[in-house]
Amino acid sequence: MTATIIEQLLNGLQLGVLLFLIAAGLTLIFGVMDFINLSHGSLFMLGAYFAVMFQKLTGSFFLSVGLAGLAVCLIGMIFEVLLVRKIYARNHLDHVLITYGLILIANEMVTIGWGTAPIFSGLPPSLSSLVSLPFGITYPIYRLLVIVIGFVIAGLLFYLVKETRIGMRVRAGATNRTMVSVMGVNISLLFTMVFAFGAFLAGLAGALAGPLLSVQPGMGETVLILSFVVVVIGGLGSIKGALLAAIMVGLIDTMGRAFLRDFLSTFVSAQVASEAGPAIASMLVYILMVLILFFRPEGLLPMQKRS
Repeated sequence: MTATIIEQLLNGLQLGVLLFLIAAGLTLIFGVMDFINLSHGSLFMLGAYFAVMFQKLTGSFFLSVGLAGLAVCLIGMIFEVLLVRKIYARNHLDHVLITYGLILIANEMVTIGWGTAPIFSGLPPSLSSLVSLPFGITYPIYRLLVIVIGFVIAGLLFYLVKETRIGMRVRAGATNRTMVSVMGVNISLLFTMVFAFGAFLAGLAGALAGPLLSVQPGMGETVLILSFVVVVIGGLGSIKGALLAAIMVGLIDTMGRAFLRDFLSTFVSAQVASEAGPAIASMLVYILMVLILFFRPEGLLPMQKRS
């Protein structure tokens, strides 16, 4: 039983770091640019498709992951320059409607390019094996690698935002963009960099998730919903909050789906538990969001803004 719990905890961490990579881009874009991008999940999907394509072209899994992230970064940059910067001044409803339209366009484009059938991204033999852990656990080495990569990127992102000149400008732009512009910072270029970096993180997450999921049109929608939950729970614009919330969401979602049915069976009949368990497990993340927003409407670790 202990081994099973630890395995599911690791699965929850793996889901959490993937959600963080997507939510970090979302929260940066919203915190700095006050822009709601519903098409962020489509960038995740494109990252998965590009990784499959580049792996066939190069034969290298790690190179394909990096190239997929860069390709989605370029798409995000073009998207920001040609469309997004023209609608910053509009209200959030316009942002939602326009980016929802982009979801439909992206799904149709990948359907035309790759078809509707799911694609299963392969792993090299070195990443397809199991590794032995304490308590007699054997765990897929690739899932452990995803966890490590996620935390390394989180550390680099914290350093970038807190300790570098670019990070200082990003934080200043999120606090008071008018003052930053008056001081000579090119706000348009700053916004393009932030949007492109958020796209890169989403594409990287999609490339890493490809071997764990079936790559198919619309795969970004489900993960986008969870990512918005992470952003709301963590606090809008907060990178630390996004990491904390992503880990919480990943663990609660995974542990609920793995153990809630068995837990309920100790109180009710097996039939009722088998029917109610999965339904309640799918709601646990949203119940968590409601509870946190009830007690902390601004989220767990909100970014402090000054007018």
